[in-house]
Amino acid sequence: MKLRIFSLLPLLPLLSLLSCQLVAHPEHKLRHWEQASPDPDRIILTWTGNTATSQSVTWRTDTSVKEASAEIALALPKARFDEGAKSYKARTEKLELVDPAKVVVHYHSVEFSDLKPDTLYAYRVGSGDRWSEWIQFRTAKAQAAPFSFLYFGDAQNSILSFWSRIIRAAYKKAPHAAFSIHAGDLVNTAHKDREWAEWFKAGGWIHSSVPSIPVSGNHEYTNLKIDGVDKGKQLAIQWRSQFSLPPAGDLPNSLAETVYTLTYQGARIIALNSNREIETQAKWLEKVLSKNTSKWTIVTMHHPMFSSGAGRDNATNRKVLKPVIDKYKVDLLLQGHDHTYARGHTPVRMSDTKSSKIKSLYVNSVSGPKMYDFRKDGWNTYKPEGVLLARKAVKTPFFQVIDVEDDWLTYRAFMANGELYDAVRLHKLADGSKELHPWKDDLGKER
Repeated sequence: MKLRIFSLLPLLPLLSLLSCQLVAHPEHKLRHWEQASPDPDRIILTWTGNTATSQSVTWRTDTSVKEASAEIALALPKARFDEGAKSYKARTEKLELVDPAKVVVHYHSVEFSDLKPDTLYAYRVGSGDRWSEWIQFRTAKAQAAPFSFLYFGDAQNSILSFWSRIIRAAYKKAPHAAFSIHAGDLVNTAHKDREWAEWFKAGGWIHSSVPSIPVSGNHEYTNLKIDGVDKGKQLAIQWRSQFSLPPAGDLPNSLAETVYTLTYQGARIIALNSNREIETQAKWLEKVLSKNTSKWTIVTMHHPMFSSGAGRDNATNRKVLKPVIDKYKVDLLLQGHDHTYARGHTPVRMSDTKSSKIKSLYVNSVSGPKMYDFRKDGWNTYKPEGVLLARKAVKTPFFQVIDVEDDWLTYRAFMANGELYDAVRLHKLADGSKELHPWKDDLGKER
């Protein structure tokens, strides 16, 4: 047999390329979808301005992408709808992660402005030859009109394994939903990037096509160490980079992008930060509600006004926030934290058991797998404060679909298998008062 000798010289360029690819992700403990690259990932829609004429988008890359942009076009039915797409230069900021340590990434954000109300758009984000797919969203109508939205309590633990089925079941149930409210504890450990990676992967393209209204929970605050220096308990370092949220100029910087308000088709949505500076927020909330002209008002915060988890209580919320909520008769409060399910209401008069008139509807919920026991006395402890518990559950994750149409607000809580567990309707009367209407069908036994 003749011995053949091959030269490796012609292969050196290929070997060099393979070598570069092998070291492209130096953190081998991370899975490929957790690591930033030149390709856009963690794309998410939020709002910083008018929901009818603007839309914000944020995404992540590695630090090789120094400049990025977003393109937007009318989502016309023709094949090349992208011809004539408008380009927006992105704001780019560097973020040094602390877990995993010393990993630096770039976040990019754009606010699409001067959009047409009630219009379907397609957009993409990227740079050079690295672009996302084209993704569609619809702007809000400029006036009051029917809409639906999703609500999720704490995702928090085993997010990719368990919460994935909840958010995907929610989208399947209500693909027409205008936005999603995430009522705090999106993750378990504020600064741990692996958990944020799971949250984004679980939602996938839902995050990039259905705008999010995120609320900060207690697990979005943990101690932060930078170069060995303890900075104390801080908001997740990713929060303000990955979510573009409305500014509130009359609030301190410590509450920036955690306390804000939006109006969507005749409904006022208010997000509070129940972790800190409650008195400051109560004054701000009073100011917002005193000028509120929307027919429906929805407040979301993490710590519930009336706790449903065993051994839990948030007395400061009731002392400081509830008087404002009662004064302006906020319609619906969406909360989390207690890893149980509870729905109740504050009657106009506790002594009038025949009246269906109420001030506010209160919900505590959970969408992840972490579960607590329900407090033994239900909400009996809170009866002197004027609230009644209507339905509860334990050891069951939920998602909610809420429909707003004219004088009616319909609340429905679904289990992961898509079955209805709880539902109720609110009717807004001409004088602004509300009647609570029980669901017409049997909802089955409590879990």
